[in-house]
Amino acid sequence: MILTALLFGLLGSFHCVGMCGPIAFLMPVDRSNAVKRVLQILSYHSGRLLTYATLGFILGSVGKRLQLFGLQQQLSIAVGVLMILAIALPAKTFGKYNFSKPIYKLVGQLKTALGYQLKSKKPGTFFTLGLLNGMLPCGLVYMAVFGALATGSSLEGGLYMLFFGLGTLPLMTTAIYLGNFLKGKTKQYFLKAIPVLVVLMGCLFILRGLGLGIPYVSPSNQVTVAQVDAQHSCH
Repeated sequence: MILTALLFGLLGSFHCVGMCGPIAFLMPVDRSNAVKRVLQILSYHSGRLLTYATLGFILGSVGKRLQLFGLQQQLSIAVGVLMILAIALPAKTFGKYNFSKPIYKLVGQLKTALGYQLKSKKPGTFFTLGLLNGMLPCGLVYMAVFGALATGSSLEGGLYMLFFGLGTLPLMTTAIYLGNFLKGKTKQYFLKAIPVLVVLMGCLFILRGLGLGIPYVSPSNQVTVAQVDAQHSCH
């Protein structure tokens, strides 16, 4: 599951460059000092990864509570179905139920804070930019958060989101150095691969929840229950 998060982040970063690329393009990195520029970019990524890992830890903790109630497998199936529906249903269907409206004010504040940090030259600017960037609404991050929730573990949830973030590093770093380098058919090919990957991940979560006894992919119900009991006894 952790490896799928890395792959998801890697392919999903083609979308990230399109959505969050403008932030990367406008970051006030020091173009005259290579060492300082690398440290600034690492600081930015560290902020993003910390936000992702924290989200994963929180959602994994929620999943863990559901796991203790014996709902881990049902949760895994539900997450898989949601992932597939998010791709299969037309975008206008979700437009009727805009779940972002209640947090529009928060998003506006985040964008304002990002704008301020983009103009700032303070030492902590890049780390703060990364923290804020990681909190911006993003469909792909939502999908990854679903995955963290389904892990049923705060540690695994944090690792899941951390590896998702690590997968985005190569292209996001390239975007900072080269600007908007993704154009034409190449970009379209990779963007078309993202929905396929989300559906495959959804199927993987469903298989995991069904408990078919397939090692690593779909562990049996008995193994899952034993793991829950063991964790419960440790607490």
